[in-house]
Amino acid sequence: MHQTDVWVILNDPGSWRPGISKPDIIDLLEPMLVDEPGLAYNFTQPIAMRVDELTSGVKSDVAVKIFGEDMDVINDLGERIGAVIGRLPGTANSFVERTTGQPYLNIEIDRDAVADLGLNVAEVQQVIEMGIGGQVVSEVFEGQRRFDVTVRFPASLRTDFQMLLEVPIALPGGGFVPLKRVAKVVPVEGPREIARENGWRRVIVGANLEGIDIGSYVENLQQAIAREVPVPAGVFLEYGGAFENQQRAMRHLMFVVPLSLLIILGLLYTMFGGLRHAVLIFGILPFALSGGVFFLFLRSLYLSVSASIGFVALFGVAVLNGIVLVEHLNQLRKRGQPLAEAVVRGAGDRLRPVLMTAMVASLGFVPMAFNTGPGSEVQRPLATVVIGGLITSTLVTLLVLPLVYEWVERRFGSRDTSA
Repeated sequence: MHQTDVWVILNDPGSWRPGISKPDIIDLLEPMLVDEPGLAYNFTQPIAMRVDELTSGVKSDVAVKIFGEDMDVINDLGERIGAVIGRLPGTANSFVERTTGQPYLNIEIDRDAVADLGLNVAEVQQVIEMGIGGQVVSEVFEGQRRFDVTVRFPASLRTDFQMLLEVPIALPGGGFVPLKRVAKVVPVEGPREIARENGWRRVIVGANLEGIDIGSYVENLQQAIAREVPVPAGVFLEYGGAFENQQRAMRHLMFVVPLSLLIILGLLYTMFGGLRHAVLIFGILPFALSGGVFFLFLRSLYLSVSASIGFVALFGVAVLNGIVLVEHLNQLRKRGQPLAEAVVRGAGDRLRPVLMTAMVASLGFVPMAFNTGPGSEVQRPLATVVIGGLITSTLVTLLVLPLVYEWVERRFGSRDTSA
């Protein structure tokens, strides 16, 4: 066994001594591991590790997969990339997959001695193969069933190479010589595993991150590798781990988010019977977006997949508030009220409904925004985006949207009442 998982079970955080956090615990454990010869380690969490391992086959945030045919070449490239990752800003810890270091005992045949004794290599190999691995010499039948009869040396002889070298080998002219006359046992170091993916031999260099987002880290890593580590012909790199999941999720979001916005615009067009008011309400979304991004920046959070999902939810609430206000203004206009009076009265009438909608959504996300328990790394960005975006979008809805509505109606309303 050369690969294993070691679980460090933590007590409830409430019982920890003041001022200590999980990163501090990792910092205390790492000095015990860093000088251990031949050890490549990686800090992670049980569920995160299993998810990463099942989806991409890697147990770290970022992994550089090196593919090629020559194990020596890709191992050497892995060591050089590992050195680059080790000094790259944002690397919490890193490892290079160990594919060598397995001890082997090779039986090397002395071909000159074999020739001097009148033997051939196949005869010596047959004795070794039969003694250690076994050789079928007959069959036993029991009714319709058939069993092979295998002959090999007893276990005590197979595991003791000094005794194995005393095994006699028959000479062509009669007599015997011990195996040690024509062979010797040589300890060597060889591959402990040869991992493959899509038919290619593969070595992984992994890293866990701290204080940086995955996208920026991988971009910096790609630039560093291109600058410092030339990739030989016949070798290619892929980036996996949690980065692979993030890229897959972002590709899905690049389709889902524009589709959501298009559906919202289509529903607004259907509701108001034209584009004028639909585009007016749609204009709230950039302010909602900027508020969410600004609050992420204030809390030093990253634009993650969960934050992107939060924007979709935010857009829905922001559009709802815009509809509440604009629809009421249209109703006042239809009752014959002058434009300026309708705008002032409508903004006042819808102050409490808009604030109530925004506050209910915002307050509901406050516990998630300040959660520190399991799953908080997913909840905090989502809640922060919704709260921050609702603050800016609500202010724009109540203070700016009525003024823009009045300007749009004065400029375009008399020309095209349907648009």
